[in-house]
Amino acid sequence: MDTLVKKLNKLLPGIKFKSSDSFYWSPKNQTVFYINQDSERNQWSLLHEVSHAILGHTDYKSDFALLQLEVAAWEEAKKLSKKFNISIDEDHIQDCLDTYRDWLHQRSTCPTCSIVCLQNLPNEYNCHNCNTVWHVSSSRFCRPYRLRKMSGINKKSSGQTPQTTFALRTKKLS
Repeated sequence: MDTLVKKLNKLLPGIKFKSSDSFYWSPKNQTVFYINQDSERNQWSLLHEVSHAILGHTDYKSDFALLQLEVAAWEEAKKLSKKFNISIDEDHIQDCLDTYRDWLHQRSTCPTCSIVCLQNLPNEYNCHNCNTVWHVSSSRFCRPYRLRKMSGINKKSSGQTPQTTFALRTKKLS
C-alpha cells in the first residue's frame, strides 16, 4: 500500500494522504484517508477516494447527486488504475454502488404507501401519491433513517415524535 500511496503522491502533489481506520476523501483538508493494509480491495478503495479528489468532489445537494458522484469516482478510478497496472473488479464496483442504490431506494420510499418518490429538499421527500412528507437524516454515514413523517395537506408539524424505521449501515462510505 505504501508503494501505491507514494506513486499517487508523486502524481498528485496537492493531495495529502493519511493512514486511518477507513477510506474517505476530505475536501476541507485536501486529504485522502486510507487503511494502510495491502490488499486488492484496499488499492481499489484508495483509487476511488483519490478519484473524488481528482474530480473535485466537495458537496452534493441531493441523495441522487451523491450516487452520481460515486459513479463518477468509480469511472475515474478505473481510468486511474490503468496507470498503475491495477484491474478493479467490476463486481466490487457494483457492490459498492449497490449500497448507495439501496440507501437511496429506502430513503425515497414513502413510509405510508411504499411508492418511490423524489426528494424535494435536501432532507425531505414528498409522496406524489398520498402527499406524505418525510424527513431523512442529513448524514450519509448512518443509512437510512426516516426522522418524521407527516401525512395529508397540512405539512407542518404533525405532533408525532421522530421515528427510526430502519438502518442499512453505519460505517463510513464516500
